[in-house]
Amino acid sequence: MTRRRIGPWVAGAVLVVAAAFVFVLATGGDAGDGVRSALIGRPAPGIAGETIDGGTYDLLDDRGGFVVVNFFATWCVPCIREHPELVEFDERHRADGDAAVVSVVFDSRPKQVREFFERNGGGWPVVLDPDGRTALEYGVAGVPESYLVAPDGTVLVKIEGGVTAEDLDALLRRVQGA
Repeated sequence: MTRRRIGPWVAGAVLVVAAAFVFVLATGGDAGDGVRSALIGRPAPGIAGETIDGGTYDLLDDRGGFVVVNFFATWCVPCIREHPELVEFDERHRADGDAAVVSVVFDSRPKQVREFFERNGGGWPVVLDPDGRTALEYGVAGVPESYLVAPDGTVLVKIEGGVTAEDLDALLRRVQGA
């Protein structure tokens, strides 16, 4: 009789611990500016390769200015929603040269990406990542994901989910003032 009464209590206790664990995992990544990443405060992994227009890109060439590194896919609804925001941010900062955008293709065909940019705008480099190596080095779990890289090449912030031009501007002002 005692074992029958203990079983539900043990199951309930396990359920409470599991729920607490899930809650910590779900909310523990929030760092105010973005989410936790082992890359924060470290040199950004290299991004070098062919772009969708047949050119080449190297993140090292953008040293001296802030860079928003954006991982995206053409089939990703939040990526599609954030794209006009990235266009606005890029246009606002391109003339000043204080910040740039680079996109890294995540699981989309080059032809689809070219068509996407032709339809939706965006004049920044779009780097192909055919083997997923770059996404792996950045620890990308899903798209969209963005990273703010400092002028010295250090990763400052990781942002999961879509971005807005206004939020990127506020983040940039904050890190420039720090």
